[in-house]
Amino acid sequence: MHSGLGYWYWQKEVSHEDCQRLINLSKDNWDEAAVDGPEGYTISNDRKSDVVFVNDQWVYDLISPLMEVANENAGWKYNITAAEDCQVTKYTKDGFYTWHTDSLGSHKDVNTDPDNKLLFGNTRKLSMSILLNDDYEGGNFEFRGMGEEECLEGEGTVIVFPSFNWHQVTPVTKGTRYSLVAWFVGPPFV
Repeated sequence: MHSGLGYWYWQKEVSHEDCQRLINLSKDNWDEAAVDGPEGYTISNDRKSDVVFVNDQWVYDLISPLMEVANENAGWKYNITAAEDCQVTKYTKDGFYTWHTDSLGSHKDVNTDPDNKLLFGNTRKLSMSILLNDDYEGGNFEFRGMGEEECLEGEGTVIVFPSFNWHQVTPVTKGTRYSLVAWFVGPPFV
């Protein structure tokens, strides 16, 4: 376990077998990734990747303890009450995701679907990215203002960070990059 400025990570924490199981959850049913904007989710020039959303219980059993350790040991101690569906992401050559945040954690970013009792009224507080392979080039995960970190690479590496941190995935130059992304939610910050 390691702590960076504004994030917590484990290198090669998730086994090769589990990484492959996570990739295989896609069942090759990829959709072009969309970006949340003022008029809902739209295809955007800010991102080029494919995604599949999953909610298998074994995935939460794998990732929730990691989130809890990071939340405690990094000193955030955020009130986390649930997790959204996870996203398996595929970046092929030239795939990327420009600088973005996953949420501000404020009342402006709450879930407004009253039919989803776990998420309704809550906001993303912690984000997690798990790198599922390392047979690609480019596709670096970076935080704005924190410099490039070579340690944030490698199959099975887990990165946990407050959802308001600016981050990006640089363009993949060779091969295909896979990751699992998860968002943990709770009451808005006041």
